Amino acid sequence: MKRDLLLRALRRETVERPPVWLMRQAGRYMPEYRALRSKHTLWQLFHEPELAAEVTFLPITLLDVDAAILFSDILVLAEVFGKKIVFPEVGGPFVSPFVETLADIESLSAKPVEEVLSYVQKTLQIVKPGLNVPLFGFCAGPFTLASYMIEGAGKNGFAKTKNLMENHPEHFHLLLSKIADASLEYLRMQVKAGADAVQLFDSWASVLSEDQFCTFCLPFWKQIIDGLEDLKAPVILFCRDSYKFAPLIATISPHAISIDEKGDMLALRKQLGQDIALQGNLCPEFLRDATPEMVTLSTQKLLHSMHGERGFIMNLGHGVLPLTPVENVQAFVQTVKNFSNK
Repeated sequence: MKRDLLLRALRRETVERPPVWLMRQAGRYMPEYRALRSKHTLWQLFHEPELAAEVTFLPITLLDVDAAILFSDILVLAEVFGKKIVFPEVGGPFVSPFVETLADIESLSAKPVEEVLSYVQKTLQIVKPGLNVPLFGFCAGPFTLASYMIEGAGKNGFAKTKNLMENHPEHFHLLLSKIADASLEYLRMQVKAGADAVQLFDSWASVLSEDQFCTFCLPFWKQIIDGLEDLKAPVILFCRDSYKFAPLIATISPHAISIDEKGDMLALRKQLGQDIALQGNLCPEFLRDATPEMVTLSTQKLLHSMHGERGFIMNLGHGVLPLTPVENVQAFVQTVKNFSNK
């Protein structure tokens, strides 16, 4: 039978130890992944189900983590809007062509997710039968995908995205609404194809003020949570600086909030109460730069601080960084697996 530790933690049940997995747990820090990348483009790894499945399995085989997460990219959803996703060898991925005018937003139309992203569905169907741990699906949050579609994330401080948001809020809301509808359809497809839980990555929501966050993020996150309720798949919400938005996020009752490395997990647990699971939050930069012994000590410190707390999932503050030594990741995972809540 499957090792359901993570799903039990998401239900805030008493567990023998915290479950552990990592965001971006399959990636360039793994020699096995780099070997695959030497033979295949990123586009191929994401779009060819057999290759995507092979990468999805890597952390299960090499680390024995408590969950697998679909190997894909948050940008692929833009393909349902007729956009091309470009993965250059140098620099980050981008969407082409950009959404540049109000007319572009008005005319934006989504094709059926199961038609355009059938390769993601196939990847999940390949992976699911071979797992003895839960399988995560995921999707970009509407604000983050919108920023990529408008200008590419982080360009010039999100100047074009913020200009649209502030000067044409109705059109920005329309764009977010179209993306949220497609996001919900995409996540429902993933759950039906085998995902046991899903995580929403609205990474760049951290650039918003609290008022903007409440206007341009929370309603769409809630739409997605509510739209998945009948499928009984837990939803984890993530954005950078989630620690400062956590009380606001809690108002829409997600199953879990993934806390970045700046947050105090125990303080947030006391502030938010027991009804929401918390995930996090070892610093990825520390994991990259420390020794395995230092990683073990810091991981133990975090584990002891949350000892006995229900609904706690061990992870990082965000994804594993490319130059992180494999032995550091192994030390992190093994330390958690050696821990006991007794």
